Amino acid sequence: MYIRQEEGLPHRSKGLPLTTAFRRSKMIEPIGNQYIVARPVYSANAFGEEHKKKHRYHKTFLDHLKVCCSCSTEKARKIALSLLPIASWLPAYRVKEWLLSDIVSGISTGLVCVLQGLAYGLLVNIPPSYGLYAAFFPVIVYFFLGTSRHISAGPFPVLSMMVGATVSRLTPMSNPVAMDSSNISMSNDSSLDDHKVMVAATVTVFSGIIQLLMGVLQVGFMVVYLSESLISGFTTAAAIHVLVSQLKFILQLNVLSYTDPFSIFKVLNSIFTQIEKTNIADLVTSLIILFILFVVKEINQCYKDKLPVPIPIELILTVIATGVSYGFDFRNRFNVAVVGKMESGFQPPITPDMMVVQETIGDSFSIAIVGFAVAFSVARVYSLKHDYPIDGNQELIALGLGNIVTGSFKGFASSTALSRSAIQESTGCKTQVAGILSAVIVLIVIMALGFLLEPLQKSVLAALALGNLKGMLMQFVEIRRLWQKDKYDCLIWIMTFIFVIVLGLALGLAASVAFQLLTIVFRTQFPKCSTLANVGRSNIYKNKKDYSDMYELEGVKIFRCPSPIYFANINFFKQKLIEAVGFSPLRILRKRNKAMKKIRKLQKEGLLQVTPKGFICTIDGLKDSDEELDNNHIEELNQPINTTDLPFQIDWNANLPLNIVVPKIELHSLILDFSAVSFLDVSSMRGLKTILQEFIRIKVDVYIVGTDDDFIEKLERCEFFDDEVKDSIFFLTIHDAVLHILMKKDCSTSKFNSSQENDRKFDFTIHTNGGLRNRECRVSVETKF
Repeated sequence: MYIRQEEGLPHRSKGLPLTTAFRRSKMIEPIGNQYIVARPVYSANAFGEEHKKKHRYHKTFLDHLKVCCSCSTEKARKIALSLLPIASWLPAYRVKEWLLSDIVSGISTGLVCVLQGLAYGLLVNIPPSYGLYAAFFPVIVYFFLGTSRHISAGPFPVLSMMVGATVSRLTPMSNPVAMDSSNISMSNDSSLDDHKVMVAATVTVFSGIIQLLMGVLQVGFMVVYLSESLISGFTTAAAIHVLVSQLKFILQLNVLSYTDPFSIFKVLNSIFTQIEKTNIADLVTSLIILFILFVVKEINQCYKDKLPVPIPIELILTVIATGVSYGFDFRNRFNVAVVGKMESGFQPPITPDMMVVQETIGDSFSIAIVGFAVAFSVARVYSLKHDYPIDGNQELIALGLGNIVTGSFKGFASSTALSRSAIQESTGCKTQVAGILSAVIVLIVIMALGFLLEPLQKSVLAALALGNLKGMLMQFVEIRRLWQKDKYDCLIWIMTFIFVIVLGLALGLAASVAFQLLTIVFRTQFPKCSTLANVGRSNIYKNKKDYSDMYELEGVKIFRCPSPIYFANINFFKQKLIEAVGFSPLRILRKRNKAMKKIRKLQKEGLLQVTPKGFICTIDGLKDSDEELDNNHIEELNQPINTTDLPFQIDWNANLPLNIVVPKIELHSLILDFSAVSFLDVSSMRGLKTILQEFIRIKVDVYIVGTDDDFIEKLERCEFFDDEVKDSIFFLTIHDAVLHILMKKDCSTSKFNSSQENDRKFDFTIHTNGGLRNRECRVSVETKF
């Protein structure tokens, strides 16, 4: 049994002798911020003998399957409410408290939805009017099926850009010279637009099907593979793509769309080669819109606590720009590009083109994942802020059905826009009633007011789209913050940004996820292993490089591995362990076996005699070379050292006869701290066993500490233990193993380092009755081993 007593801790508690206090408490005696622990020194086997584990029944796959397939009234009710969340929150709606706030929020958000729908339609390379469908249908579906009360479902610039890249790739492009609007007939324009709309709608429907299937199969957890750093870097790079794509509308240039790697540089090259063709009226209008937009948004941000609602600057600018364009006839006088004809009502639903589906599987999957990741991230922020739960799988179902309906009516993929959701939440939104009211605003524009926006310049919509990118572009400041907190996360951000800029959105996302997973492998493949020592002569062990008051037992090394051990890092683990102990056990083993061959040969030939003072040899040397032994008996040299046939024992740290040189080692015990080793695979298991055998064969006792029961049980199932490597090497803690070593070895061999020479006030008095669990270590006032 060992007693831990902190410095200055009294020997008595509540007037009782220390031993009496321990008998009564049996566990821990707290005194202020200090404590005393009295318990036996436990190996894993000893602990298991004294404390029997309860038998637990572990459910099999069939048991889980039975639970899933079973049905009851309560379970059916829960499933129905989870699939239709509106049935749970709408009956509890507080009309008097929430309705006014939802009305104000719904109107404000609806006006933004209209403008963002038109603006993001340009990103998809289809007529802007189709963006209104993308702003309407997702909100209706999400109202019934969504679990977040605050996000605004609808178009998102990054998703629109991804759909637009797919549209550009699958749209047959003619000669750039022939693409001038004055030289293309209206029928050709209509046919090309119909094809683009079909591609966008098909991709949207298929991405919705993917999201729906993921929700039904309960695989919403997949979003965890998209870290915050990756999402931040991806959306920032996507914002750069959006910025570059809108330059052709701001400058009104005929620029081909590219989707292959380095496409952003090709677009920039195309823009700069024809920069002299810039339409000055569009450029000036865009710059004025951007300037006013940024100024007013800053005012909204600075005075958000004083303003009842944010200034609807997008609506104001749109109304003014539309009126000015119509009043001064910008289309004819300055040849600016305008929104054009806006048909009232809805388009008839369409059937997706299966040929397009076959060519856009990868794109659809990327759109589905990114759309869900962004929407779920925003929803999680507001759910934590307002303290209500959200369901990732139900979010997948809501977004998936929303995209299926939207694509069927010629809209494009939706998620949620950060700026639009922020407006909906900041203007007092309480529930998705605000969302349904915003959809009503969009519906009014679709049905009756759309024609009023026909004179609106496309450059104005492009400027409005760029104005909403400020939040994403400001994410560049994340680099400095991440560098200070975690350099791996910072590297993920930077590499994601580079991959998406260079490779494009879909390939860039795939490369970013692969790189992120690679960093995880890298962290575990090259862990920061360390050598531990005792701090303050207590039961605390820390990296010996970090503290000055350290105590190390002579001949004992404590080695810590802070990661799982598997096939990729077992060699690294062995290399670091050899560096920590200062020698290769295999090399020592081979040297000793070679020496044994020479000694055995001398002893058999009578040339070696043993006296109380040492060996006496009657020959000057041997003819056998080390090279011959190495080459001819390499397998023998790796076997355990056998001295049973010799009439004497060999001290390998003493001088051997004939100047036989064997490296001397002071290490007699090695403790492996596996408290951070979460698993061990079969490949590394063989490597670990080989390492343990090499140390054991050179008379170095190995102890493994900190493992859980499942770890040891797995080793037993894999037949890890044998006559050399036994299950008795496992101890509960480092301190248990150290005390076991002290009781096994002569305590007087322990030494202090130079910083401890002046303080040797402790002594060891160890009593044992032969059993490990009844050993008692009595110490003086300070904590002792």
